[in-house]
Amino acid sequence: MVKVFVSQPMRGRSQGEIESERDAILAKVRAMYAERGEDVREVPSYFGPKGESQMEPLECLGKSLELMSRADVAVFAPGWEKARGCRIEHMCASEYGVEIAEMM
Repeated sequence: MVKVFVSQPMRGRSQGEIESERDAILAKVRAMYAERGEDVREVPSYFGPKGESQMEPLECLGKSLELMSRADVAVFAPGWEKARGCRIEHMCASEYGVEIAEMM
């Protein structure tokens, strides 16, 4: 079982856009790992339109990093390099040995 964390830009996007992109990414990741005979489980990291109980951005990032610590692979959605939270998650994944996959 491969545990997958998805990092994606969220600022200025609707809940539907975020969830649609996340579903598409997870479908690609599942297909990729299915070819290797492995199952994929998402490490849920989307807190909804306003975050869990109106969390502050830095608090959301802290929670995301905690969740990423449970993942085998961190998958980065297109545009991640322009989103401050995604850039920090990418740096942490790299520094702490979480496998990185970037979607095109």
